[in-house]
Amino acid sequence: MATEEKFVESDVREALSRVEDPEIGKPITELDMVESIAIDGADVAVGIYLTIAGCPMRDTIESNTRAVLEELDGVGNVSVTLHTMSDEQRRALAQKLRGEQSGPVIPFADPDTRTRIIAVASGKGGVGKSSMTVNLATAMAAQGLTVGIVDADIYGHSVPGLMGSDDKGPTLVDEMIMPPIAHGVRHISVGQFVEGNAPVVWRGPMLTRAIQQFLADVYWGDLDVLFMDLPPGTGDVAITVAQLVPNAELLIVTTPQAAAAEVAERAGTIAQQTDQKIAGVVENMSGMTMPDGTVLNVFGEGGGEQVAERLTQLTDSDVELLGSVPLDPNLRESGDSGTPVVISDPESPAAKAVLAIVDKLKVRPESLKGKSLNPQVK
Repeated sequence: MATEEKFVESDVREALSRVEDPEIGKPITELDMVESIAIDGADVAVGIYLTIAGCPMRDTIESNTRAVLEELDGVGNVSVTLHTMSDEQRRALAQKLRGEQSGPVIPFADPDTRTRIIAVASGKGGVGKSSMTVNLATAMAAQGLTVGIVDADIYGHSVPGLMGSDDKGPTLVDEMIMPPIAHGVRHISVGQFVEGNAPVVWRGPMLTRAIQQFLADVYWGDLDVLFMDLPPGTGDVAITVAQLVPNAELLIVTTPQAAAAEVAERAGTIAQQTDQKIAGVVENMSGMTMPDGTVLNVFGEGGGEQVAERLTQLTDSDVELLGSVPLDPNLRESGDSGTPVVISDPESPAAKAVLAIVDKLKVRPESLKGKSLNPQVK
């Protein structure tokens, strides 16, 4: 007597709907990545399309597919065969992801975008701007927000290393770039396109084109927040970002040192010329707590407050000091290891300070005052 089937094709397809393409963040059933489904008694065999032959996520997709199928009631042998999309299928996928757009556009330039763009700026290098960017981003992602990072510091790119994704280059789907995902954060950087530690020697127009491509040619999905890690100062990239995404808010990072604070004011006052809002000021490398409980102010005191007060006067708006992040060896060590301190050691002084800043950033200051940044939260 033949074995009675305990599941049918619709059951298999429902199980496969729980498998997401890790780079796109959508179910493989929705992306037309299911090539075939065959049921023979208790055995099931499926074919799955990969976007490219050398897909870096092939093992993850295969193992996740096998896992959901093995959960089917009464299933026997499970077989997963991987195929590669044709050029025509990739074009169809890219069109599906772009929607009705005829070509690449910058979705964040739309005044009605639901994505909050936070451009992290500093007056000078060495203040921990990139470290603050990745920690704020990963902290928000850990709290359920959908977050991305554009490493706009073309010459001094460091986001891939800080995120632990040095070896994860983007996947191309019909000229659409799929950004790597680390710690739940999509991120793109010129460092993912150069060999080793090769320098980037570009002039202004090429910088502008790179930023434009990062914003328009990358598939970001539906982001709640997009962080842009700007280079220090008020040069070409800062002006380009203001032109391409005029609704971006500036987040100024400084240290307690008076000299650093004075320079940071310049990065903030660019908002007067670009008509951008300032999300606030973050003071990094504030006092270090010693083993005996005393606080050592290595870089002085009051720089963050000075910048916030000065920008309040210059811009005729209320610029808040969002928080001070203490000088903490864990912050540096976590960055070197590629796991931001808010993930690796959330109870450390630096992580707690960053999380307190996130709580303030998660609420828009004006029209959405009091409402969570996440549109899914009521």
